[in-house]
Amino acid sequence: MHLKFQDTQANTTEQLNSTEQQSHSKPSRPSSVAEAVVKMLGDMGVEYAFGVSGGAIAPVWAALHQSSLQVLHFRHEAGAAFAAIEAHFVSDLPVVVFTTTGPGITNALTGLLAARWEGAKVIFVSASTSASQRGRWACQETSAYTMPSADIFTSGTIFHYATTLESSDELPEVSRRLALGLAQPGGFVAHISIPTNIQTSSVKTSLPQVTLCHAIATASEETIGECVRLLSEGAFAIWVGFGARGAAKEIRQLAERTGAAVMCSPRAKGIFPENHPQFVGVTGFGGHESVLKYMQKYRPLRILVLGTRLGERTSLLLPVMVPLRGFLHVDIDPEIPGTAYPSAETFAIPSDIRVFVKALLKYFPQQPVQLAKPMLPRPEYSTISPRTYGKVRPAVLMDTIQRLIVDASDVLVMAEASSSSAWGNYMLRFTKPHRYRNCSGFGSMGHITTGVVGAALARRGKAIAIVGDGAMLMNNEISTAVKYQIPVVWIVLNDGCYNMCDQGIAMLGFQGVDAKIPQTDFVKIASGMGADGIRVEREAGIEVALEKAMAASAPFVVDVVIDPTQPAPIESRIQNLIGQSSTNYYY
Repeated sequence: MHLKFQDTQANTTEQLNSTEQQSHSKPSRPSSVAEAVVKMLGDMGVEYAFGVSGGAIAPVWAALHQSSLQVLHFRHEAGAAFAAIEAHFVSDLPVVVFTTTGPGITNALTGLLAARWEGAKVIFVSASTSASQRGRWACQETSAYTMPSADIFTSGTIFHYATTLESSDELPEVSRRLALGLAQPGGFVAHISIPTNIQTSSVKTSLPQVTLCHAIATASEETIGECVRLLSEGAFAIWVGFGARGAAKEIRQLAERTGAAVMCSPRAKGIFPENHPQFVGVTGFGGHESVLKYMQKYRPLRILVLGTRLGERTSLLLPVMVPLRGFLHVDIDPEIPGTAYPSAETFAIPSDIRVFVKALLKYFPQQPVQLAKPMLPRPEYSTISPRTYGKVRPAVLMDTIQRLIVDASDVLVMAEASSSSAWGNYMLRFTKPHRYRNCSGFGSMGHITTGVVGAALARRGKAIAIVGDGAMLMNNEISTAVKYQIPVVWIVLNDGCYNMCDQGIAMLGFQGVDAKIPQTDFVKIASGMGADGIRVEREAGIEVALEKAMAASAPFVVDVVIDPTQPAPIESRIQNLIGQSSTNYYY
């Protein structure tokens, strides 16, 4: 062993010396644009690159593989983009998505739009057609002759910054713009499209060293003082959003010092403990009736909104959610306050949430005077005993997930858009932040079925996705998880239909609409891709299945045959749709 190690060391030294002699005898090869771009991204903190390859993006793809970045080859571009979103939120680092020309770009757009909605930091690198072939129907031609340039290749509603790199001379400016975007608080989604011939061209100018300095938006002392005055005028509540996930400790301190009732958006579950006596419930989609009871019976003078847009998925845009004297709305984006409820009085505070709450705490005593308060409405949970017959009721499944996964581990639990998210929002309870993820109002099916792969990779541990059979059939990355042995668990609510659509259309009063799906065996699909799984057809089998899933070190699918007649907690969403109708034809 010792001699073998010495031989290996000697060989290595000889190789290094040989390489050094070669480097002295030959001038170093100038780097290509593809190599320079990849190095630039690595210098900006990127650790992961997800995408689908193609001929036009080959130079960038090769440069990625030769870099320090971890590169994952996905089965669909949208799946890569969704995975990038979730990897960002776990790691707090920017993530790269790469695609080839034409359909590679358009396939990724849904995921990139979701990244914009979610507030993620994602850099999209695509290929475009070389100038000499544009307008000549090149394979998958990507140019102004064949694709719209507005928003896809220019800054706008999809991308905060977008450009087509036509020369290596543009690299310093591209680097500067990316650095500025990544340094800003909140989300940043960029698109750098590079013609194939430019990817292989030599870099003529050296790139400046990139130093990212994250600016923190803060409110002035005058603003803080005014907030204290307004909040002190009467009872107020705190509405916690996903943007407040970094201020959990401070928000709890503020609530306990002031006695304020606390509610949260679906994406903010766990930032304020859901078992806390001051927690009145989850708002919006799949939310709790206790919130509405609180607003109807104990409507506060004002609500302190922390890091949520108050969009339909959070508030259902219900008038009852407007406090007597309006909102104090804190957000890093100054355009957000006042948009969801434009008629309500709103005091806007552009600030980092944690910095703002810490400043606010200075004005409230650490030992508040205990006042007699009415018992706040609280979410009601009841354990449902398993039955020995029939298909699995979603409520029983969720109750078991709570006991065996949420309460007994620290894994990340994610819920797909639609009824899976409604059940998760309504029934699962979290006491810590960063334990639950669901989609924003963009609500693309397939976001969580694929995003869970990026989340599990970035957290270097198991992640659980609760999804529907429709989403699982639409877009999943089981094969990708198998290839890289990422410990993902998919719990599939297999009810043989697009259940929220099926139940929702009936609740809206329409008849004869088909939302059924042929019954699918997801264990066989998983097995065919190299994963493991178990099928659950009776409630008695749930515990064993979840225990096997938690013990698995490789990708695992739990295929649960769900009773489709059980009503999902989506009535508030349906009532909101009814309210949008100009006629009463729903009745």
